[in-house]
Amino acid sequence: MDYLASYLRLRLLFKYKIFSKKNSLMPLIQINTSSKSVVNDNLLQKEISKMVADLTGKPESYVMTMIQSKTQMTFAGSDEPCCFIKLKSIGAINPSSMSQSLCELIASKTNIKTNRIYLEFIDVKASNWGFNSSTFG
Repeated sequence: MDYLASYLRLRLLFKYKIFSKKNSLMPLIQINTSSKSVVNDNLLQKEISKMVADLTGKPESYVMTMIQSKTQMTFAGSDEPCCFIKLKSIGAINPSSMSQSLCELIASKTNIKTNRIYLEFIDVKASNWGFNSSTFG
C-alpha cells in the first residue's frame, strides 16, 4: 500500500473511531549490534518491521526500523557478539511477550545468543512524538 492510500485509510479509521490516534501509530525499533556480530541488515530490517507491526497491532506503514551494526560494545565484560534493542511506541507495549519474540528473531538471523541481548521498551506520550509537521497528541 502506498503512503497516500495508507494515510487516507488511517484518517477514515480515526474519523469513525475504529481506533484512537493516541494508541495507533509510531513504533520505532532501534537495534545496535556489536562489531563481532554477523548481521544481514536488509533482511533483518524487513523481518523486524513486520514483527513490530504484528506485535503492536499497528500498521507497518508507520513502523520505523534502525540497525546500527559494527558498534563497539561489551556485555558482561566480554566483547563477544551482543545486541541492544530499543522499542518505542505510543501504547501497545507488552515487554513480557515482545522480549522473547524479538530475541529469538535476532538470534535466528545473527550469531548473537539471546542471553547477550538487552531490550528497552518505552511507552511514549502521543504529545511527545512528531510526524508530518505535527504530533500524535
